[in-house]
Amino acid sequence: MAMKINKQLPLPAELKREYPLPDALAQIKAERDREIRAVFTGQSDKFVVVVGPCSADNEDAVCEYVGRLAAVNEKVSDRLILIPRIYTNKPRTTGEGYKGMLHQPEPDKAPDLLGGIIAIRKMHIRAISETGLTAADEMLYPENRSYLDDLLSYEAIGARSVENQQHRLTASGMDIPVGMKNPTSGDLSVMLNSITAAQHAHNFIYRGCDVTTDGNPLAHAILRGGVDKYGTTIPNYHYEDMARLLEMYRKLDLKNPAVIVDANHSNSNKQFKEQIRIVREVLHSRRYNQELKGLVKGVMIESYLEEGCQKIGAERVYGKSITDPCLGWEDTERLIYQIAESC
Repeated sequence: MAMKINKQLPLPAELKREYPLPDALAQIKAERDREIRAVFTGQSDKFVVVVGPCSADNEDAVCEYVGRLAAVNEKVSDRLILIPRIYTNKPRTTGEGYKGMLHQPEPDKAPDLLGGIIAIRKMHIRAISETGLTAADEMLYPENRSYLDDLLSYEAIGARSVENQQHRLTASGMDIPVGMKNPTSGDLSVMLNSITAAQHAHNFIYRGCDVTTDGNPLAHAILRGGVDKYGTTIPNYHYEDMARLLEMYRKLDLKNPAVIVDANHSNSNKQFKEQIRIVREVLHSRRYNQELKGLVKGVMIESYLEEGCQKIGAERVYGKSITDPCLGWEDTERLIYQIAESC
C-alpha cells in the first residue's frame, strides 16, 4: 500500500477547545478585521503592508519580530495597516525541503504534524496577545485552515495553488480578505478566474461535510511576477502591468477590485534588496494615477530580524530566514516609514 495512516489528528473544534482564543483577543481580531475590510471595500484609504518572514520557523524570533512591528505600527497607524506575515506552510516546487512549522515545529527534526498544528496555533495566539496584531498566513492546505480560521485577518493563495478548485471554493466561504496570486506563468486571466470563483457561492465537500458558501466579496489579486517557458522571470509590478489589470477588472462583474503587489518572488527575482526599489515604484505609480491609487491597496514584503537567508543547521542565526532571503529589520523599518510618508 502506497499510503499509510500514521495517526488520527484532532478535529479543529477539539484543538480550539484545548488552545482557545480568549474573548479579549477575539475582540481585538474583530476590530482588526473591520479595519482591514474597510480598506478592501473602499471605505478607508489606509495602505496595507503585509510584512514578515518568508516562513515562520521559530516562535520566539517571529514574536520578537511582530513585537517590533507593533511598535512601528503605533507611529504609522493613521496611514498604514501593518499585517505581520506568520506563514506556517511553505510550498515547495519539487516537494523537497522545509515545508514550514506545520510540518516541522523544529526545522532540524523529523516531521511532526500534530506537534506542528499545536505549535502554529499557540504562536498565532501569542503574537496577538503580546502585540495586538492579527496576522496573515498562506492557505496551502484548504482543510487545515480550520485550525487557524478564528485567528487570521488575511490569507493568501499561492501561485501554485490558485488554479486548484478546492482552494477557490474554500476561499468563497471565508469572511476575511483573501489574496489570489497570479500563477507562476504570470497569466492574469487565471488569477481573475480564481477571484471570480471565490466571490460566488458554491456547494461542495469540505472536511467530510456537504457545505454551502455565500461567496467572498473581499477576494482580490496579488501580483507576484511570473516566469516564461525558459524560466526567465517576468515582473508585473510596473505601471503598465497594474493599468492592464485595472482594465481587465473593468470587463468583469467583480466586487471591490483590488490588488496587493508582492515585492519579492518573481517580481524581484528573489533579490531581496530589490523589494525596497519595487515598493517605491509601486507608490510612485499610485501617486501618478488616481485610479491605480484606488486599485492598489497595499504591498507584500518578505522581511525578518536579520537579512538574507541561511541553511538549516546546528549553528543557525536567530531571526534569519531558512527559506527565501528576506530584508533585515533596519531596512524594513526605514521602508515602512517611507511608505507612510508617501501615503
